[in-house]
Amino acid sequence: MTLNLNSQPDIKVSIKQTFGIDSDMEINAFSKKSEHVPEIDKTYKFDKDTTLAIISGFAFNKRVLVQGYHGTGKSTHIEQIAARLNWPCIRVNLDSHVSRIDLIGKDAIVLKDGKQVTQFNEGILPWSIQNPVALVFDEYDAGRPDVMFVIQRVLEAEGSFTLLDKNKVIKQNKYFRLFATSNTVGLGDTTGLYHGTQQINQGQMDRWNIVTTLNYLSLEKEMEIILAKNKKLDNPKGKEKIANMIKVAALTRKGFIAGDISTVMSPRTVMHWADNAEIFKDTGYAFRVTFLNKCDEMEKNIIAEYYQRCFGEDLPESLLNIQI
Repeated sequence: MTLNLNSQPDIKVSIKQTFGIDSDMEINAFSKKSEHVPEIDKTYKFDKDTTLAIISGFAFNKRVLVQGYHGTGKSTHIEQIAARLNWPCIRVNLDSHVSRIDLIGKDAIVLKDGKQVTQFNEGILPWSIQNPVALVFDEYDAGRPDVMFVIQRVLEAEGSFTLLDKNKVIKQNKYFRLFATSNTVGLGDTTGLYHGTQQINQGQMDRWNIVTTLNYLSLEKEMEIILAKNKKLDNPKGKEKIANMIKVAALTRKGFIAGDISTVMSPRTVMHWADNAEIFKDTGYAFRVTFLNKCDEMEKNIIAEYYQRCFGEDLPESLLNIQI
């Protein structure tokens, strides 16, 4: 990976003009876009509270953890802010297969002057620390314990990173930024929704300067986001259909909280449903292939009832259509 170590923010951008948030604050940004800057999604809608928290991470070098249900756009939110600041951004998914070696680096045999020599190849963490990049750890609460302790070393904004394999102490680049996203808030899986998540050491949680929550939006906000992605539906009939889709999603969320069902419909799923409805020209069939077929067999009739309540039509999975 190549990046100019000496590059630094050289312009200021208005939060009001750039993100549509009522604030007089200006934030440092890069005038030139590099290869690691995400692409701008012009239809993206920013949540005010989450945006302010993430912006403070970029502006004041705060460690920001974004917590919330799946499919709410936590990682995308960070990426889209980085894109508008031209700030290089790297995402790493901390699943159970990511090890300490993957993060720090390892020895590898390479050819040098026609001879095989052992050379230490730095991992993503030492590389990021030395560069003006925003490093985002996705699924932070799913990381292995050995990985979490490695990350803990760089949670201090002024902290240095000791690379024992090379007897080297790495100082953080002045414009290195660290973010993470998680489905839980460090307490492990208390809902049954997120198998594989771990409880996070409270000493480590304490090192995150800002913890913000991005959960499900209001019907109006969610509709605004979906219509921005599906321009064809931006008409009275299309808006009515999307409103009903969001109402179905809201019923699944209430049903989950009440303990009636174990699967939740995220905003991402509603977007996929709207896309598939346009492809198949059949809202009911699109609902089944997008969401219903992922649900527990014992719960399908409950979810089919949610659909019936909002759209006034029965699905094959409805109790009325089940042959006894």
